Amino acid sequence: MYGEDFVKSHAPTYYAASANPAPPFPTLKGEVQVDVAIIGGGFTGVSTALELAEKGYRVAVLEANRIGWGATGRNGGQVTGSLSGDTAMARQFRNTIGKQADEFVWNLRWRGHDIIRQRVERYRIACDLKFGHMQTALKPAHMDELQATFEMGQRRGMGDQLQLVPADRMGDYLETDLYCGGLLNKRNMHLHPLNLCLGEAEAARARGALIFEGSRVDEIVHAAHPLVRTAHGQVQADAVLLAGNAYHHLERKKLARRMFPASLANMATVPLGRATATRINPQDLAVYDSRFVLDYYRLTADNRLLFGGGTSYSGHNLRQVAAQLRPAMERTFPRLKGVAIQYQWTGLDGIVLNRIPLLGKLSDNVYYAQGYSGHGIALSHIVGEIMAHAIRGEMEQFDIFERVRHVSLPLPGSWGSQIVALGMFYYRLRELLR
Repeated sequence: MYGEDFVKSHAPTYYAASANPAPPFPTLKGEVQVDVAIIGGGFTGVSTALELAEKGYRVAVLEANRIGWGATGRNGGQVTGSLSGDTAMARQFRNTIGKQADEFVWNLRWRGHDIIRQRVERYRIACDLKFGHMQTALKPAHMDELQATFEMGQRRGMGDQLQLVPADRMGDYLETDLYCGGLLNKRNMHLHPLNLCLGEAEAARARGALIFEGSRVDEIVHAAHPLVRTAHGQVQADAVLLAGNAYHHLERKKLARRMFPASLANMATVPLGRATATRINPQDLAVYDSRFVLDYYRLTADNRLLFGGGTSYSGHNLRQVAAQLRPAMERTFPRLKGVAIQYQWTGLDGIVLNRIPLLGKLSDNVYYAQGYSGHGIALSHIVGEIMAHAIRGEMEQFDIFERVRHVSLPLPGSWGSQIVALGMFYYRLRELLR
């Protein structure tokens, strides 16, 4: 049983309502000894645990609430090769690996796709995995950017996986007059993220990993064999990974002021029926637009429209999700005017100022990984692989990220979030003037 009064159920999302049946994970009670203790049961923690368990490591994952409780189980479900910090990554990585930086960043775009696809196949994870994505243009400046992305993809050998779609052909893909073109990407994917995470957790458990829910970590005791303590137990390990992202409050002395919460908002309509779903999105694509603060949407397996947007960088959740998102949805698809919204929810994502994930060490054998800035499904799987390699002593890729120079804001907590929100307002204004 879950056992603890403070354990929070999953948010009232479409994903939680449609999650695959899964046996519960127990609460930690007493003492456990393992090779690696992982704090956080989202994609980063579970993905790293599975990587290590496949190599024979004894791993314990400790989640304060439910597996996939945070942003892992609340996002838009899009797995894309976009990296919001790609330019900053390439620039900083050149200081470490020189001319190989551009190739490293390009390969980084797609490694998460490969890991996810291979796991879904290997472990037969039912997560509604589909291929096909379009980035849309609302103005000519956006189309110029998509043209540049297309040309880069062609130089990198993507061939017919990428296709520029002009305005007069957008109707073949989406029933809307909102866009002046788009970039179709057949390599990108979309899926049910909570079911993916639950499937990976079950795969890790089948390979010997210990997974605990309702087991909030109160303290990490740094030592040659560090201890991870909860209210009713502790885990002793050779190494610890802190993988909590925007929801954790451990080790704030070192980790504060470098990552800030952004509130993401999503909603799902009632089932639209196959005919309506096919009319508005005949190719069953995941979609997002090219604005700095964007809208994104896709169809679910039962023909709902899942629509997200309205990201807030102040650190505060939206209070009326459907009221805020409905106008954007109806502007995109007039056919859906007045359609009922069955689910609406918010969640917190971790934003890093330069958009490069934060990977590092708190001590010789205590690691951390966080900060995906809205691209967490693919990036968390890439990072999970990197962290598993580092814990096994293969430090090359980890070192590249650890050497990145990150900016820390001088003000803590909500004050820092207000500075970030002000910066986002500047970029929104630039967007309007393009």
